[in-house]
Order: sequence, then structure tokens, then C-alpha cells
Amino acid sequence: MKRISTKITAFIVIAILICACNAVKRVPDGKLLLTKNEITVNNKVIKEENVFNQLYQKPNTTLLGYRLRLNLYNLANLNPDSTYQAKFTNNPEKYRRMSNWLSAKQVDRLGQSFWYHGIHDFLKRTGEPPVVLDKEKANKSLLRLKYYYFNNGYFNVNATYAVDTVAIKKAKIKYNITPGNAFYLDSINASISTPVLDSLYQVNKSNSFIKSGIQYQTVDFENEKNRISTNFRNNGAYYFQPNYVTFNIDTIKKVNKADITLMINNYSYQDGDSTKTEPFKLYKISDVNIYTDYSPSSNAITIRDSTTFKNFNLFSQKKLKYKPKAITDAIFISKGGYYADFKTVLTTRYLNNLKIFNYPSIQYEVDKRDTTAHSLIAKVYLTPRKKYSFGTTFDLTHSNIQDFGVGLSISETIRNVFNGAETLELAARGNIGASKDLANPKNNFFNVSEYGLDLKLNIPRIFMPFNTDRIIPKSMIPSTLFTIGFAKQQNIGLDKENFTGGLSYNWTPKINHSARFDLFNTQFVRNLNPRNYFNVYGSSYNALNQISKIYNTNPSYVDNAIDKNLRIDQGTVGFTKDVLTGSGIFSQPISTTDFESVKSIEERRLRLTENDFILATSFTFSKTTKKDLKDNTFYLFKTKIESAGTILSTFAKTTNQKKNASGNYEIFNLPYSEYIKAEVDYIKHWDLSKENIIAFRSFFGIAIPFGNSNYIPFSRSYFSGGSNDNRAWQPYRLGPGSSGGLDDFNEANMKIALSSEFRFKIAGSLKGAVFADAGNIWNVLDNVADDKSTFTSFSDLKEIALGSGFGLRYDFTFFVIRFDLGFKTYNPANETNRRWFREYNFSNSVLNFGINYPF
Repeated sequence: MKRISTKITAFIVIAILICACNAVKRVPDGKLLLTKNEITVNNKVIKEENVFNQLYQKPNTTLLGYRLRLNLYNLANLNPDSTYQAKFTNNPEKYRRMSNWLSAKQVDRLGQSFWYHGIHDFLKRTGEPPVVLDKEKANKSLLRLKYYYFNNGYFNVNATYAVDTVAIKKAKIKYNITPGNAFYLDSINASISTPVLDSLYQVNKSNSFIKSGIQYQTVDFENEKNRISTNFRNNGAYYFQPNYVTFNIDTIKKVNKADITLMINNYSYQDGDSTKTEPFKLYKISDVNIYTDYSPSSNAITIRDSTTFKNFNLFSQKKLKYKPKAITDAIFISKGGYYADFKTVLTTRYLNNLKIFNYPSIQYEVDKRDTTAHSLIAKVYLTPRKKYSFGTTFDLTHSNIQDFGVGLSISETIRNVFNGAETLELAARGNIGASKDLANPKNNFFNVSEYGLDLKLNIPRIFMPFNTDRIIPKSMIPSTLFTIGFAKQQNIGLDKENFTGGLSYNWTPKINHSARFDLFNTQFVRNLNPRNYFNVYGSSYNALNQISKIYNTNPSYVDNAIDKNLRIDQGTVGFTKDVLTGSGIFSQPISTTDFESVKSIEERRLRLTENDFILATSFTFSKTTKKDLKDNTFYLFKTKIESAGTILSTFAKTTNQKKNASGNYEIFNLPYSEYIKAEVDYIKHWDLSKENIIAFRSFFGIAIPFGNSNYIPFSRSYFSGGSNDNRAWQPYRLGPGSSGGLDDFNEANMKIALSSEFRFKIAGSLKGAVFADAGNIWNVLDNVADDKSTFTSFSDLKEIALGSGFGLRYDFTFFVIRFDLGFKTYNPANETNRRWFREYNFSNSVLNFGINYPF
């Protein structure tokens, strides 16, 4: 089988190489394959992407200089049906024999099979037909190049092109541009017919995109049109549009300069068969009418219930189901205020964010009661969603713990639960998964299971006993979220019960900014099977077992007299106690190194099997410049600071609570965690054009225990490695420091991570990437004393590990499936002179599977 696959692979490679020698295979006679566009400006070759984007025709795409898609297309049979039929046209007896063996219908269907038809469809779809040089498109490209330079201030541009044959049926086009001298703006004047608009313009004139002394740019004039229109429409000019703004550009008797006159005429409108003009009016809002149960399918609105609240009129075709304040808090259009576009947009965003209505409709009409015709009535039409909705989701998951998981969740959402636009969600979830990293004595494929219940209550305002509008105004779309959750993990090592609860406030200070304040976030982790510790953490057991074989003399601690392996849990507990208390009888005195190793193993066991209670307060802020899913030039900045246990310690001290035997305060007979934690995450993407993207990520996090704790709970610590981290190491296998990942789940309380990726298009939706990941974790200011695991000075930065590799991704538009192969480039766990490239091979590589991009 291996020989057959090798031959097939060799055949495909040879076929592609043969086609590479015949790239013009499908170029018609008398035509030329376009191999290159060359643009010179003032006889100097340029590479500017914006200039090349003006061309109508571009050569076939390449991968590292190789026309892969063109050659795939050349491999395809463009008429597989005709080819298949020709087999039998020339040999009717062959068709008769095959029909007797299969049937005529099956023989005909065979022509539509993958090998005869499908493979060629795939090659045509994935490949790319040859780009045949088209002089008509070249002329259009030349015209666009002229426009491009004209729009950038070069009014006397000259452009020509020439076709240069470079080989048989191959040619390139040379575009030669002589732009001449650029024009600059000189005097700027304004002629605005409507006085009130002239006053508004003068107030914000300093923000103009058009200023004396700058080079002419058409885009500046478009931006100025939009700026003026936005300014006017946000100050009452309801009927104003950008096309009312025109510019007179005067270059007469000027040397490379232009005088600009901005002109805005009066409002023109159609009155019967005639066109009339009049000065623009600034409109005020005379009424705000809110229709709370509008149905788009109904032409007539019959009002049966209504109320007025703070100058808002609320109407309902049935009984009004909402507290007026819950609706009016989302309305930024105010009676007596000027019409403003931004208020309409903000109102729409807020109402949509409530998630109890479909997308709202806001309309304006002139108030006929106003004889001066300077008033508008704002009408807000709201279509309620169903009060109850039931949902189910089925997930296939991959995480740092589970190699494969299957999850099912069901949820019930209740909208407007307390008539204040609140949303209550009840959810139940279950998951089974497979993990090769966990204990699995029965060798079951699904060795991980979890189920849980969650309750979430979202209130569309800050829920506080006092008014917070001055701190967080409603324009920031604030909300309050109450959460309660329970989850139980089984067959996942120690088996855990996890109780959570939280109260958080969310708001958006600006567009693309978000802030979250968790007043409290509570977590109680209860280990159900702590006696299973050494079955889960095999490396700890092996280390303890090796020491036991040297010193142990108690036969009840081991499984037999030959292997002398410690029993779990009787032997591990007994031997550890004998060593640490010095009460056992040993075959020889225990060395200091082995004593410290046993002590370290026991401290880690206690830390990971103890139940945890965490009461934390945190603040998270994020900012991004990403505009939409297609934006590939942006950055994302996120930071978080968290404090846990401080409130409990303050209460314990002020009320003179007693400490336990270990010197710690307790709550519910359980020592609680106390620490301070800070994180900074920064992601930056650069679009290099043609779907070539550079992505970069940096992360730093540190959690420092103090007061009631001398270590960080496992659920709040850091790990390194995995498909979204350093991809040359498995999850939890890197670090801490240069210790070499001795434990099964290596974690610490400080982390540095740096990643960079070059992403490129291979063919169609298939993308490729080369990457480099650097980082590590360390222990700092906690109870870990191992020098190799702790960060003591900046010299420890030499322990930052480096992984590099390449990956393949397939883009399904809504999500991306990703495979990355990482190689250990610099491994700080090795000896100093053996850290670089000693494990740079396939046997030590790590294949990662992921959903979507890592950052």
C-alpha cells in the first residue's frame, strides 16, 4: 500500500512539473499569456500596491514564483463528457461489453464519477485559467492609471504602454507614466447660500480636510463633503445631502496651484411640475412616538393602550407589556431637541442591543401642526421577538485538555421577563470527549465527560442602588449581567464540581471600545476524587516511586516484593508521610535532594487536590480598529486586572476572625485564595495585498499571591504550548522556565508569549502560513523554590522557548479549519550548548488542529 501511495504522489508531482514546462498549453494560437505587469513612473520602476490595483488585468497568481493554480487548470480535461463518449464512439464493442457487465445506465453514470468527471471539475475549480493579454483591458488600465494620478493632484499626466514578448506565447506589459508636477491648494473660500448653514460651517471650519498648502487629493474633497453633511444633519438640517456640496477648482493663471471655492446652494425640491428653492431649515423634534408592538405585515395600526413618560409617547395595539423607562432609556431622540443623525443611529444600536425586538425602524415626518414647518415627528416602530425561544446546539470541540469532544446544549430564553426588557436564559449542557493526557485505565475512547447548568439574567442598564448616569451615560449602552452556574466533570482525573456566580457590568465607552467590571466573580471548585491524584499525574508518581525504591522498607506500601511499585493511594501517602515526618524506617539515610523532591511532590499534590474558593473583582478593557470581518489591517488591545480575596481578608481582619492551624483565614471551613493578577494582550495584522497577511501577537500575564495564599489556584494559573500558543509543544508541556516540563500539567503564575505568522493564499479557499512562536511560563513570588522553574532576574529571559513551522488552513467563510506543524527551534530545557535546532525534526514535531486562526 505504501508503494502505491508513493507512486501516486510521484505521478502527481511529475505531472505538475511537466505542465509547468507548458504553461501556455491552453493559450490560443495568436494570443499571449500575460506573465507580468511593469509600471514605471518618470522612468523608475515602482511596486506600489495602490497603483497596481488600477490595472484591469493581472497575471496568474503564483506561489513562491510558481504558477500552481494555472498548472492545476492545465491538468484538467475541459470536456470530460466528450472524452468519455469518444472512448465508445471509436470502440462500440467496448461499450457493449461494459453494458453487459454493469448495465447501460451504470456505464453512462460512470462518466459522471470522480475519476472521469469530478477530478476535472475540482482541478478547474481550484485552478485558474490562463490570463490572455487583452489590449482593450490594457487601454482601460491606462485610463485608470491616468485617473489615479489626476485624483492625486497630477493634472497633466501622460501615460503609454507597450507589449513586450518574452517567450513563445508569453508577454509582459510595460506601463510608462509621466505625471508632471503636482498641484497644491492655495486659497480656500466658501459660498453658502443658507445663513444658518454658513454659521454651522464656520464653527467647525478648523476640522476641514481641505487646507491651504496641501497637495490636491480627490479623496479629501469627498471626505469634506461627508464631514459637512454629517455636521449639518447632526444639527437639524434634515433634508441636507452631500451632493449639495460642490467645489470650484480654479487653476487659471496659477503655477501648480489651485484656488478652491466651496459652494452650497439652497434647498431645491419638486412642487408639482416646477422646481422650487428655499433656504435650508433646521428642524426640531416636536413629538417622539414609540409603537411597542408594530407588525410590518399589518397596514393599519389600532391603538388600544398608551401612556406618556418623560415627553415620550408609548403606544400599543394590545396591553402595554413594558415598563416605560425600559424603552425610553434606549431612545436618544428627545422632544424639543434638534434632529440629529447620530441620535437615530445610537437609538437603533441600543434598541437592537436589548435583544427583545427585531431590528427597529425609525421614521420622521414633518409636523403639520407647526405653521412654520420647522418641526418633525419621530416615529419609532418596534416589533417584539417571541417571548419564549428554545434552542439547541451541537458542537465538535478541540481544546487544550480534550483532543476531541462532542457537546450538546439546550437553552430556553425568556424575554422581557420582568417587563423591563430583561432577558433570562436557562441552559443545560453535556459533553463527552477523548484525551490521551488523562488517566484512562479502561482504555475507553471517550474518557472525559461533563455536564452543567447555567442561568444568565441580562438587565439593559446599570443595576445599582444609586444613579450612575454621570459616570456611565446611557449612550455607552450599559448592561448588567447576573450569572449562576454548576458543572460536574467525571472521568477527568480528580473529578470536579464547579460552582460559579457573578455580577458584571458591561458598556462601550466608544465605538470599537468595550469595558467590563466584575463586581464579584465567585468560583468554588470541589475535587470529588483526590485519591486518584497519582493515577492522573503519572510523572509525579514515577518520580516518587523511583525514590521509594531506594529507601522504602515497608512491604505494605508496595504491590509486590519484586517490582516494589508504590500502591495508590496507601503506599504513596504512607511513604510521603514517613519521609516528611522522619518517622519511617529506611534502607539508608535520605539525601537532602530526595527529601526536597518528595516535599515538592507533596506540596504540588496538596495544591492540586485542595478545594478552591475564589472571590474576585476584575476590570477588563479592550480596543480594536477592526471594522469588519474582511478588515485585515487592524490592531486589538486588551488588558485585565483582577484582585481576589482582598474583600474577604478585610472583613476577616475587621471582625477579628481566627486563623486556622496553617495561619490562613477560612470561609465555610475552606481557606480562600488571595492574589492580584494583571494581563496585557496585543494583536496586530498587516495586509500586504493579494491575501498576504502578517499577524503578530504579544501577551504578558502575572498573578502574585499574597496574604491568605502563597500560590495561585490551578484554574487561575498559566500554561504554555498548544494550538493557540507555542505550537512546537503540546499543551502544558512547556516550562516552567528551563525545568523541562517534568509534570503532567505544567503551570506557573507568570507568562510571556510572542507569535508571528505570515499567511498567504495557495489555491481558492486553501491558505498557507509560516509561523514563529516564542514564550514560556515561570513561577515568581510564590512557594516554588526550584531555580529552573522560577523567574529571578531578566537573565531568565534566555529561557524563552522558540518554535517555528508551517500550516495549512481551509477557509469555509464562517470558520477556518487549521493544521499547524510546529518544530522545536530553541528548547531552554536542554543543556546550554544543545538548545538550538537539536530537536528540529519530524520525530519531535507537534501537529496541531484548530478551529479559526490562533490570533
